[in-house]
Amino acid sequence: LNFILIFIILMIYNYMKHREYMGEMDVITNVMGRRLFLNYCTKCQNDIDNKSKRKGWFLFIDIDWFKQINDTYGHPVGDEALKTIANTIQSGIRGSDTLIRYGGDEFAVIIVLNRESNIEAVCSALKRFVQQRGISTSQNNPVQVSVGHTKYRGEGDTVQSIIARADIAMYKAKEQNKMSL
Repeated sequence: LNFILIFIILMIYNYMKHREYMGEMDVITNVMGRRLFLNYCTKCQNDIDNKSKRKGWFLFIDIDWFKQINDTYGHPVGDEALKTIANTIQSGIRGSDTLIRYGGDEFAVIIVLNRESNIEAVCSALKRFVQQRGISTSQNNPVQVSVGHTKYRGEGDTVQSIIARADIAMYKAKEQNKMSL
């Protein structure tokens, strides 16, 4: 009887942990949500601080003209675009990188590298990868992304300051995309 009671308690505990974890996943895209992401950032900062040769990068990705997609084609098409973009980004990054839906039409990627890398090339490649996939709305309008990035500067660099820098960089990229049309 004690064994059965312990077993039932463990099952309930595991179920509650699973529900808590799923509550921190984005329901539309099935990637890490914002709350889980903030905890993960702290873990990454600690890992990078403890291994000085590793470099941390934070990419902010925004779906260009997403409001028009929702307004023109409706939220179901917008949700489908979010799913497709999330799947495309996930397949375009390494298994060790982490994709997050930050909110609305914004995604983030955390990249930890063992050496210095040309992050501009990484961002360009990710943007091209999304464009080459030919993702479009139901009216065949191509979906594009803007990608901004920032480097984790080490001890004392807060999650909020990293997000703020990446957000500014993403909006600069968004402006460049608009000017290139």
